[in-house]
Amino acid sequence: MNPEQLDTLFSHERQRAYAEMLQYRGGLTRRRAEYFVKLWAYLLLKQRQELEGHLPNPILHLEPPDGLIACTHREASELFYGNKDRGSDRAAGMMIDRLSALGLIEKQYDGQTLYLQIRSLPELTLLKVTEPIELWMDHFNPRTDAIPVATLIARSYTELVRNGTMIAKTARVLRTWAQENPAGMRVMRRSDNLNVVGASVLYPVNSESEFNFFQPPSKSFYLTTDTPIDPFKLATIGDPNCTSVFIRAWVIDSSFISGDSIHKLLEDTQATLIQMQSDFPELCDLYALSVHPVYEEIRRVLGFEKICQDMQRSHAWIYLAIDRFLSIDIKQALSNLKIGES
Repeated sequence: MNPEQLDTLFSHERQRAYAEMLQYRGGLTRRRAEYFVKLWAYLLLKQRQELEGHLPNPILHLEPPDGLIACTHREASELFYGNKDRGSDRAAGMMIDRLSALGLIEKQYDGQTLYLQIRSLPELTLLKVTEPIELWMDHFNPRTDAIPVATLIARSYTELVRNGTMIAKTARVLRTWAQENPAGMRVMRRSDNLNVVGASVLYPVNSESEFNFFQPPSKSFYLTTDTPIDPFKLATIGDPNCTSVFIRAWVIDSSFISGDSIHKLLEDTQATLIQMQSDFPELCDLYALSVHPVYEEIRRVLGFEKICQDMQRSHAWIYLAIDRFLSIDIKQALSNLKIGES
């Protein structure tokens, strides 16, 4: 048993679910909760291997291992930090000390070997994780999805949304866009209740609207303001002068942001763009608005460039050639993603 085998024997989705439940315990940040879950699962699997004499079967639920188990700072470092740039044996030792101070583990050192034990705390032994919620992509349904997507946009862009009337406006606009541009509107749903947890809106613009991408972004805000006239006009299908697509929304519910959900939405965005090219054969430019810091890392790993930024705000237009975007290996690009760390 070695740290690299952990994700194979105890899935990342289950690790995430345990960490989310534990991070509300006093003193546990999200990162500490994630490291504690990794350590817990690793010690349990390591003990089972020692008892069974072979690599244990994958596990679905965590239970405290019986007694003390040897675990070096090197093992803990590989477990916590993997191939990340930061992290060291010393940092892993300090993290173990923090977890011990929080009453989650006990440790003993006999002068040569460090031994760790998960403490038998009732709230830990009672934790049970249900089956991971699967997410799947679907067409936007204006009858059922307008309000949820409008609310999701409002939560994601709180800085720009002044009041509840903006949610109502956004819902109305989304329903209008769904009639005019149904192929460009996609949602990510939960498999258990079909609720929307992510959405993307790709909007092909006519050539007269393109100058807006080179003006301060705040001059073109529409969904989040009381501006009655949309500065961007939708291109007519087949328009040979339509070369640009505006990503008017690309959001994921904060509680569902993960490598898997980002991967699903990005690959679906690629597929949607490919379909859109059949209606607009000259498409070559992809623009988006950089507003929320959560998505800054996604911008970086995909290669979007900032081309025009507000002087008074942090908002910026970002750009990537559509051919470049479609050629991206999403899985490879996301291997460098460092999102949701705290």
